[in-house]
Amino acid sequence: MGRLIYSMITSLDGYVSGPHGGFDWALDEELHDFINRQFADVGTYLYGRRMYETMVYWETAHLEPDQPQVGIDYARVWQAADKVVFSKTLAEVSSERTRLERTFDPETIERWKAESDSDLSVDGPTLAAEAIRAGLVDEFGLFIGPGIVGGGKPFFPGDVHVDLELLDDKRFSSGVMFLRYATRR
Repeated sequence: MGRLIYSMITSLDGYVSGPHGGFDWALDEELHDFINRQFADVGTYLYGRRMYETMVYWETAHLEPDQPQVGIDYARVWQAADKVVFSKTLAEVSSERTRLERTFDPETIERWKAESDSDLSVDGPTLAAEAIRAGLVDEFGLFIGPGIVGGGKPFFPGDVHVDLELLDDKRFSSGVMFLRYATRR
């Protein structure tokens, strides 16, 4: 049985992007290598349209001449996994091993978890909010960056309560802190 994992880089005040977009401190080589290892066992990524449009970069990132080895390694991890994009507006997908679903059905996700030999990842705060509300997320991974942005897109939806158990933590030289929690059932 696979676990459903929700993991993203956040600001200290809990936003996955600030009011004007991403973060300057979000990713360095040490952190990227750790993320590569964290996601090596994920067999399926679940995306909303916006997150898929961001992540599809990894379909061809390994071909960029100045791509560092950690980027090439992550591209290979991403390419090896299946991707499911949930969107009512996206006309088609543009990456291998990817399919389009029009609706997010919690019972279907629960079945996929039960039938999977590897973990699944739900990516992007909008789609993750649906999975959290449905009680589907088994594990949360927060990469908390050294900054407060004061607003933007929050990591957690504001209307849920989930009891968590700390499983792991790691501090990076960049000031990023990783916290991994399991959902208490």
